[in-house]
Amino acid sequence: MEQAVVYIENHLGNNIKVEDVAKAAGYSYYHLNRQFTAILGESIGSYIKKRRLADASKKLLYTDLKIIDIAIEYGFDSPEAFSRAFKAIYKTSPQSYRQNRLDTFIGSKERLDKGLLNHLVRNVTVHPKIVELPEIKVAGIRGETTLRDNRLRELWNQANSLYKQIPNRIPNARGFGICEACAENTLYTMNDDILFTEVAGTEVSSFEGLTEPFVPKVIPGGRYAVFTHRGSLQMLPQTFDYIWGTWFLTTREELDWREDFELYDKRFLGYDHPDSEVDLYIPVRHQR
Repeated sequence: MEQAVVYIENHLGNNIKVEDVAKAAGYSYYHLNRQFTAILGESIGSYIKKRRLADASKKLLYTDLKIIDIAIEYGFDSPEAFSRAFKAIYKTSPQSYRQNRLDTFIGSKERLDKGLLNHLVRNVTVHPKIVELPEIKVAGIRGETTLRDNRLRELWNQANSLYKQIPNRIPNARGFGICEACAENTLYTMNDDILFTEVAGTEVSSFEGLTEPFVPKVIPGGRYAVFTHRGSLQMLPQTFDYIWGTWFLTTREELDWREDFELYDKRFLGYDHPDSEVDLYIPVRHQR
């Protein structure tokens, strides 16, 4: 896998064929593509295309190169072909992306270095479970953060110190981190510097008697795609990069605009514990 990724990265600007990647890795096309899909959640061709577009998106923002030159550099025959492929991922034109300085995390597909490859192979369920949840009541505290200046650890430390004051806690209650980003932003405008709010809370049977600084929060029942993150929460951003940069762009599931959340139960052993497990719930719609 590592040899395949290195070959792709060294030839992003060339007309790469999947057969060439397989030869460089010492596998047949069929076997390598099957392993690539099983381990990383997408085909080799899909990875190559998204990596080219991710690199091109950075060139749009951080260089003065003409769009036609960027298109040609990344193997597109014309600006029109580049624009069609770009819009399919980023939902906006290359010109608009450049003008609005978006740099979103949708489609921000980072190079798979050895550390990130190991993380995806060992610590992430790249193929999520699809589950149906009932409505869940959560009481907790609300804090603000950005992805770049992540203050969620401080928020959870504060929440954990106050939990005993929350009335109607369920015995052995699960913890929930509920992202409220989607209320004001979409996945196509969110980036590392956008300020968003998160509620760090615990499961309760009712909101009766709940007072400040606590806030009530209802997780709507419905259908969710569930990923499991293993290990230190320092790597949680890389797991979300996979969800929004790979799975979201390849899945047949249709995203629902309820809030996504993390679930912490007895498998969570601490922020830096190598054996900790956290489930990440992404809302999806019922299939028609």
